[in-house]
Amino acid sequence: MSFAATIATLGGLGRVRKAPGTVASVVTLMAAWLLAGIGGQALVLLASIGAMAVGGWASEHYARECGVADPPDCVIDEVAGQFLACAFAPRELLAYALAFLLFRVLDIFKPWPIGAAERLHGGVGIVADDMVAGLLAGFVIVLLAQAGVAWPF
Repeated sequence: MSFAATIATLGGLGRVRKAPGTVASVVTLMAAWLLAGIGGQALVLLASIGAMAVGGWASEHYARECGVADPPDCVIDEVAGQFLACAFAPRELLAYALAFLLFRVLDIFKPWPIGAAERLHGGVGIVADDMVAGLLAGFVIVLLAQAGVAWPF
């Protein structure tokens, strides 16, 4: 497995048979929880930015290796997007569950502007739709928090 493939598939995790994106999001959720405990939401945001940058590069190269525009086992994009959604959530179990649920629903159904971002080419397009999904999930979390609907859990 090439270095780009290792990153893009999260060490092969993207090759699980059922719901590889969801599996990658669950793993990322746990990593975000740990990072938030160490450095707060800012560290989770930095992890998202790092995953986006490295993931865009790796996804581009891996897609070329596979000859597929967006390989289904490429899950580093879910990592970047899930980290972003979690960066907006307070470190509370139900808040992280909401970040997970919102991100996965948005990533799977791809309403506008997520679907539009997915049409970008190369590694940018592979990662962009998940970043927009993470941003929209985070936006909903912030709106709920500001309205006093979701917090405290």
